[in-house]
Amino acid sequence: MPSAEEVKPARERILDAAAAVMREKGVANATTKAIAAAADYSEAMLYKHFADKQELFLLVLKERLPALRPALAAVGTGDLAANLATIVQQLMDYFAELFPMSVSIFSAPDLLVQHREGIARHGGLGPAAPIRMLAGYLDEERAAGRIRADADTSAAAQLLVGIAFHQGFLAAFEGNTSVTGATTLASAAVTTILAPLT
Repeated sequence: MPSAEEVKPARERILDAAAAVMREKGVANATTKAIAAAADYSEAMLYKHFADKQELFLLVLKERLPALRPALAAVGTGDLAANLATIVQQLMDYFAELFPMSVSIFSAPDLLVQHREGIARHGGLGPAAPIRMLAGYLDEERAAGRIRADADTSAAAQLLVGIAFHQGFLAAFEGNTSVTGATTLASAAVTTILAPLT
């Protein structure tokens, strides 16, 4: 009888393999040949499902890393501070997993250009995506009347994402895939930054 892994659709097996290889070797050193071999497929099969390594990377970020936006109560409902702390906590864990994968991209300028162009070609927002997501959420909460009309939601989003980014970096530096004490750290950050906004 085939194993659960063997009956997974090819796309899912390739994405699982891509995530594992990218975590182990970094995006720069994760070749499509190595990813295909880890999935037990040919490179031709990989290219049947994915255009290139950049598309694979984007899908790994979207489907194999912690969600960038958790399922929250509708805008204007639930506890605003708790909603934001949940987002910041998930961002911390997202960055902790992302660092080991992506740091190798910065090892050579031509590699970074190639990667940046590939991400743009596939409609990815790159590093700006978490800030845009969080600023959009804050804008919606402002429209709902839970944040002051004159609040700088863009600056608040940058600060909260910056905190999550740094905590994720520290976790990755220590060899961890999640941030120790993320719930407490996220709540403290949100309390500090939310106070002037409300």
